Amino acid sequence: MKILYSKYDKHQIVNLPVVQFEGRVIVIQSAGEARRAIDYLLTFPRVGIDTETRPNFKPGGMNPVALLQVSTPEACFLFRLNRIGLPSSIIRLFTDKGTQKIGLSLHDDWAQLRKRADFHPENDIDLQDYVKPLGILDMSLQKLYANLFGYKISKTQRLTNWEADVLTEKQKRYAATDAWVCLQLFDEVNRLLKTRDYQLITTNDEP
Repeated sequence: MKILYSKYDKHQIVNLPVVQFEGRVIVIQSAGEARRAIDYLLTFPRVGIDTETRPNFKPGGMNPVALLQVSTPEACFLFRLNRIGLPSSIIRLFTDKGTQKIGLSLHDDWAQLRKRADFHPENDIDLQDYVKPLGILDMSLQKLYANLFGYKISKTQRLTNWEADVLTEKQKRYAATDAWVCLQLFDEVNRLLKTRDYQLITTNDEP
């Protein structure tokens, strides 16, 4: 039986082993590449979604979304939106009713992506809502993954330059991991809701 916590102690995350996506990472830098990638991704029943934005350290400043990550269980596509914008092929994925889009805090991602082009997402699932029936109150991706799997998602690359001419291998692995783990979390939540093979420990709010 799996032990879950309503609130996971952030201090425990430091000591956990690190999880990293080890599959294929494909960087997309042209509209043609994007079209072919989307054709492939639409053959899957569901994909993991995440975005990255170049940090702006000035008060109130917010840069446009620079990178869109779309992951299958074995491969992750990194769409460099700072170079290709938001072409119709990507919008086709967002609005497709057949392929589920799984992400965390998707409302925020959609809002930022709509600044590049308008669209209405279909068949999307936000993990922040999806985990609530388990009694989990933590909503960060790192805490959710630690809670359900006992591994740490490294955040060391989060504030790096996502508009750099060439993304580093560490950036690519970080970005791919964030999209890929969304699929893992979705499958595990489904399993636990079906089997009820878990015990929830209610903890006090962190100070």
